[in-house]
Amino acid sequence: MPDLTHAPLTRGRQRVVLAICCMSLLIVSLDNTVLNVALPAMQRDLRASVSGLQWTIDAYTLVLASLLMFSGSTADRIGRRKVFVTGLVFFVLGSLLCSLAPSLETLVVFRMIQAVGGSMLNPVAMSIITNTFTEPAARARAIGVWGGVVGVSMAAGPVVGGLLVDSVGWRAVFWINLPIGLAALLLTLRYVPESRAPKPRRPDPVGQLLVAALLGSLTYAIIESSLPFAGAALAALVALLAYEPRRREPLIDLRFFRSAPFSGATIIAVCAFAALGGFLFLNTLYLQSVRGLSALDAGLYMLPMASMTLVFAPLSGRLVGSRGPRLPLLIAGTAMAAGCLPFAAFEAETSDPLLFAGYVVFGIGFGMVNAPITNTAVSGMPLAQAGVASAVASTSRQVGQTLGVAVVGTVLATGVATLSRTDDFVEASRAGYWIMTGCGFCVLLVGALTSGAWARGTAERTARRLAAEGEQTPAGATSATS
Repeated sequence: MPDLTHAPLTRGRQRVVLAICCMSLLIVSLDNTVLNVALPAMQRDLRASVSGLQWTIDAYTLVLASLLMFSGSTADRIGRRKVFVTGLVFFVLGSLLCSLAPSLETLVVFRMIQAVGGSMLNPVAMSIITNTFTEPAARARAIGVWGGVVGVSMAAGPVVGGLLVDSVGWRAVFWINLPIGLAALLLTLRYVPESRAPKPRRPDPVGQLLVAALLGSLTYAIIESSLPFAGAALAALVALLAYEPRRREPLIDLRFFRSAPFSGATIIAVCAFAALGGFLFLNTLYLQSVRGLSALDAGLYMLPMASMTLVFAPLSGRLVGSRGPRLPLLIAGTAMAAGCLPFAAFEAETSDPLLFAGYVVFGIGFGMVNAPITNTAVSGMPLAQAGVASAVASTSRQVGQTLGVAVVGTVLATGVATLSRTDDFVEASRAGYWIMTGCGFCVLLVGALTSGAWARGTAERTARRLAAEGEQTPAGATSATS
């Protein structure tokens, strides 16, 4: 089966393929935002602790992050549509099982099944988009639409989740994945052509095990404050850095990190999504457990943040396509830091004007950050390994969200004795907001450093070295250095 890049689709068919890929992103993103609103209800029904709530989120993002690169390379090797369809089946099945979970422990296990399916959706969908839209400006616009779906999920998720939790119960938040997932499955079988990379990479089981050991040990060490697992995470990292360069076709090709824009996109993704994960976790618990709002009212309270993401994500994609990633990254870092600062320094939770101002500004920042991350990461990688390329960016997002929930949740659990006293919660959460403010400043600084002339030079040198070492021409190298 020829690669999509050698059999261009009509413009109408391209739009259909983009819509199908966006449907897969919608159910994965919607699942996260809806679940956050349902956390207090789950806590009451399943008698879960704060760490238990962390695991309902991190068990999913952890498995997702561990398998994304493996799924991307597998799709390049055996067929992108085949893996995409398998992912939809697993995700729908996992969602159904989650809605039937009788305990917290089984819910965590079923969330992991969901994550196995989710790992086959976003990176493979992005690979399909990358191979469908081969012209750099068109690809940037498509990625902007893709990023806009995250805004849609953030806007719809809290409200839809609140309605479901208040009217039916928290189990209903998983039901919404079923019709969308089944529709995406049928449309994929009808409209998405099969494609493979001409020269896909060989499997790297040792590298895959080391990645899983690193992320799993690190997350467990943070949530459960375990020094032995911290040591295991460090050992896995050292082993990974020593082993991967020795392989001819590694799971993680460390040569790509010679490009400053690619390395910067990875760091920015981790920081931005760590801030998002922590922000949603703290605000959901505060609005419902401390203020006593219903799930729907809490969703409506957070709607200004989601609306800004919905508006600014497509704008960011257009800016990346016309002016490059620098301006969106600078705006994103500034706005994310400014959105967290009122909570860290001025106890914005206790003042509705400050609360809503923080939501609006943070939403602008998060809306601006997605398109430059994806465009820069994918543009510096070989087209033949587009699945691995997009998986690196997706993995960085999931690692960031996992660490954000783990770190902020642990800080909160350490500092607060009860979630019913406003003073306790606000004081205990301030350290978490300072961490998120720092993440925003990191996005700003790294974005400035990795989008200038020096960074463009490293991307060009990396592209030449990869070509000289036998790789194919990098995908959209011009847009990576624009």
